[in-house]
Amino acid sequence: MDGYRVHFEVYIRKIPGGPWVLDLATENRAAAIQHAEELMKEGRVAAARISKETFDEETREFQTVIIQKFGQADTVAKARPKEEPQPLCVTPQDLYTLHARERIGRLLEGWLERNNATPFELLHRPDLVEKLEASGIDLQHAIQKIAVPEAHARNMSVHELIRVFQALIERAVERLMKDSRKGNLPNLDKEGFAAAAERLAGDPERGYLLGAGVAASIAPAGTWSDKVDRLLDLADAAPAKGPGRGAALSTIQQPLAEILEAKPGMTDVLGKGEDLGANLAAMTRLAAYDSVEALMRVEKSVQKIMPELSELAMRLAHWLSGDTFQDTRAAIGRRILRELAGPRRLCPGDAEREIDVLRALAMSLTAAAGKLLPLEEVQSVFTVRSKMLVTGDFVEAYLGQGQTAHAEAEALIWLTENIIGAANKRQAAGWIKAIVASLRFEKEMTNGDENPAARLAQLAALHRSIGRCGLVPGDFEPIQEKLGDIGGEVESRSKFTALVARANAPLMHRLVMLLRLAAGEAAPIGPAANRARNEAIRLFRQDETRAALAASPEHMAQVRTLIQQAGMAA
Repeated sequence: MDGYRVHFEVYIRKIPGGPWVLDLATENRAAAIQHAEELMKEGRVAAARISKETFDEETREFQTVIIQKFGQADTVAKARPKEEPQPLCVTPQDLYTLHARERIGRLLEGWLERNNATPFELLHRPDLVEKLEASGIDLQHAIQKIAVPEAHARNMSVHELIRVFQALIERAVERLMKDSRKGNLPNLDKEGFAAAAERLAGDPERGYLLGAGVAASIAPAGTWSDKVDRLLDLADAAPAKGPGRGAALSTIQQPLAEILEAKPGMTDVLGKGEDLGANLAAMTRLAAYDSVEALMRVEKSVQKIMPELSELAMRLAHWLSGDTFQDTRAAIGRRILRELAGPRRLCPGDAEREIDVLRALAMSLTAAAGKLLPLEEVQSVFTVRSKMLVTGDFVEAYLGQGQTAHAEAEALIWLTENIIGAANKRQAAGWIKAIVASLRFEKEMTNGDENPAARLAQLAALHRSIGRCGLVPGDFEPIQEKLGDIGGEVESRSKFTALVARANAPLMHRLVMLLRLAAGEAAPIGPAANRARNEAIRLFRQDETRAALAASPEHMAQVRTLIQQAGMAA
């Protein structure tokens, strides 16, 4: 080994996947191995490795050989599964599918809004196609926006995919223009919608041809609401039955769904509400009219936040209540979910009303679940929205300033009742615990201006509410225990139980009051309730109490119930 020097290095990795750090260098191989084994045995590192370093005097370079490894030396990142890209549109007919129309709407959103049109109309109106082609840059920009991500997903060149899309668009435009020149597109104003639908019911291209007729019929409309009105007129004029009716109504609901799923169209039909909460309430009432109306008859809180619908909206709501326009109803449902999952506040500046609106929307959408939206999606989106209600900013705005600690605790319990999601409930429990455990709350309840009976009743109400707002025992039991301790302090300072037991009042009144304290109705479960239970037991043992109960059968049922609630029944 002349001309070579050898030493051994111990490298450690403190966490799996972390960087290697040199921990020891020694010329003793056994010492290096022993050191690495001790580190692993003591659990101080996640991995260790020993390398032999040979220094060549002539070349002045080290040669490294790893001779031993311990623990999780290497971690291999799991390859993310690659999603299959959506199939490309290859024929003009492919552009008329729901997926293709949705993508066209996103790519040309600005141009369509400026021209007061939907993707359905663009695909069926020659005049709109000519206008888009004349704009030049809008169409070219849309092709580029879709070609770049698609090329990346399919391992194709961008220029190659642009040529594919341009060729497809040229074929679709040529087809529409050719049919228009030859007069193949129906004129519903002359022929009538019912007649055209029945004539084309058996045609393989009935959707395309009827769509062209519908698009031409609503083209003169100056506003979105006017277009909806014209579409509903066509729905009223559809064939009464048979294949023609199905073809007619299926065609109508395509542009109707696109209008209502877009923000300008929905706003024009329903009117602009004072905030997002009012808009979502109107959309919910429109899309699930029957379910919401039934709920409003039994729930005043829902009736309170639901706005009145315009004459056009009422007309549309009756159509949506049936099984005819399911896709349109689903489009409104998707719009509602998107808005609820978004970051915008429902009622900016009014946190209390925001909780009321969210509660009413949750009840309404749950009542309409299945017909409007799957229940799982409704629950998922309200879990996301609930997360926004337990943030520090919202809670601070909700509680405001100038409230008593008791009022703040009541408000937080109400907030907790109206949110869902285990993590959100736990976060809300943290806010409640902070209030109840605060010195301010304790002083307010023990030294308050109200009489001890009122303060004990307030603590008892909070104690019961905490257990009913959907928290897990691990979250609500410590809060209830704290309320019980505060109640015990209130009772101890005022000697309230002793005063009740020895009050100058009828014996039955004293017994019932003690039992209400012991049962958690007039005092929180804890020391105060325990002392009341002991006084009630002492009172029961008196002969005059038994005589009074025997002489007052009307009180027996009440006393028996309170005894069971207080856990005194043997």
